[in-house]
Amino acid sequence: MTKKSKVYLSLSLSLVLLFSTLVQTVHAEDLYVNAISAIALDCDSKVVLYEKNAYTPIEIASTTKIITALVAIKCGDLNKKIIISKKAATIRGSEIGLKEGEEITLKELLYGLLMRSGNDAAIAIAEGVSGSVDEFLKLMNEYALEIGLLNSNFESPHGLDSSNHYSTAYDLALITAKAKEVKIFNDIVGSKDIIAKDYDFTRSYHNINKILSVLPNSTGVKTGFTGKAGKCLVTSVKIQNRDIIIITLNCTPRWKETEKINNYIEKTYKYKKVVSKGDILGKIILKNGDSNVEIVSKKDIIIPVKNDQKIEIKVKKPLYEVYAPVHQGEKIGRLDVYANNKLLLTESLVSKSSVYSKTNFRFRFNKIINFILQ
Repeated sequence: MTKKSKVYLSLSLSLVLLFSTLVQTVHAEDLYVNAISAIALDCDSKVVLYEKNAYTPIEIASTTKIITALVAIKCGDLNKKIIISKKAATIRGSEIGLKEGEEITLKELLYGLLMRSGNDAAIAIAEGVSGSVDEFLKLMNEYALEIGLLNSNFESPHGLDSSNHYSTAYDLALITAKAKEVKIFNDIVGSKDIIAKDYDFTRSYHNINKILSVLPNSTGVKTGFTGKAGKCLVTSVKIQNRDIIIITLNCTPRWKETEKINNYIEKTYKYKKVVSKGDILGKIILKNGDSNVEIVSKKDIIIPVKNDQKIEIKVKKPLYEVYAPVHQGEKIGRLDVYANNKLLLTESLVSKSSVYSKTNFRFRFNKIINFILQ
């Protein structure tokens, strides 16, 4: 299967992935943020730590380039040299100065895209990866569905104002959380300066994202600005050694308001491990199985908890009869985590080991033994 074909997943699979984790929305009444839309999201648990109009579709300007970069990394060859077209070289807005006919690697174009917010780099990437901007847009929108975005639509790889190009702060946070899983993305957005000769690039790049200097714990990510979108900022920060995404959209004092949200989270939340990987959380009796199956969490579940929150966990087992065989790692239960009696998140539980069906001989033998022992 080619890289490009892997992006094409069925809608049904997208919906399954979407509902694998549920999160609680937190309204911080004691925090006012001067933005049309804003959110803070814990990367791992996807718990929302703060939100303001975070689920309302809105223009997102050049923060679009986060998903542009993700699709390019997923579907493209970073070492491929791309010939710059006239369309790329003449696009309006922010640019890195690409010239028609110039050849430049996809890897370098990503640095120009994310550090300098180059619209010319965005067009060149789309054409170099998919052959045309229209084909690349199909990949962007299909990838959006794949990672669970339901309130986003992309009409360009750069984010200049257009009639049907939008996302939400929440969707954008999900995109960024996904991007944080990719090493090269983190390397780029966390860099302040790149010297051409050190990377065998055609140009040196200075990151226009001031948040890297404003917040010592910041690790990126992307600025944006258009007439309709206003000033936008997507930021990743480290708090208690956890990755948190902070987004302010249509926010004139974006540096100040991002710092305000960061300080609020540092003061208000502590991280708590509620379940350890491999902890046995229950047993399920299998029909015609040679033993019962133990259910466990496949990872440590660590969540951000406000100072006044009481945490409770509930294990949910299937209401229907479960038949053997059940294989190790198979989903067979659910863990619900509540904060002050409100559902905070849901995670799947899996079987600790494989349990097989009884053979006909074993089944009859067990029946005889049970009859004798009665």
